[in-house]
Amino acid sequence: MRKVILTLSALLACTGFAMAAGNGCDAFKWPVAREQALFPAAPAAQSGAALTVGQAVDFSLAAVDTVSFEVPPERAPKAGTFGATASVTVPPDGELQLSLSDEAWIDVVQDGRAVKSAAFSGVKTCPGIRKSVRFKLAGGAAIIQLSGAKKADLKLAVLTPE
Repeated sequence: MRKVILTLSALLACTGFAMAAGNGCDAFKWPVAREQALFPAAPAAQSGAALTVGQAVDFSLAAVDTVSFEVPPERAPKAGTFGATASVTVPPDGELQLSLSDEAWIDVVQDGRAVKSAAFSGVKTCPGIRKSVRFKLAGGAAIIQLSGAKKADLKLAVLTPE
């Protein structure tokens, strides 16, 4: 009887470990290893910054009611939250992957209009990375709008999808 209980306990422990291994950063729909490498050394940035594809920044966000958005955020931000805007030059293939360290809404504006996201992945169990959103855009200028953040700082990675 004791042997059966020990075997069941071992099986349950292995099953729990296997389930835990599927959580965390591996639960994203696509890899976030580049973000994990970029976020610790991300340089500081303020709203209005010009961003480069392939980099991450550590934004100091402003009170959302003081940010001048190109277009109203698709999801109206709650009072007392934070936001920022940034410009970016989209590569000719037109795809961007924007990843955030914490919760906030992301809009991308091109030609005066918000562009719907093409794909989204969010995980609450990945330390340092909360969500990653992909956009299909035209090559050229775009505005990234962040809104609804609960904290005044937020890391953002601007990448092309792998």
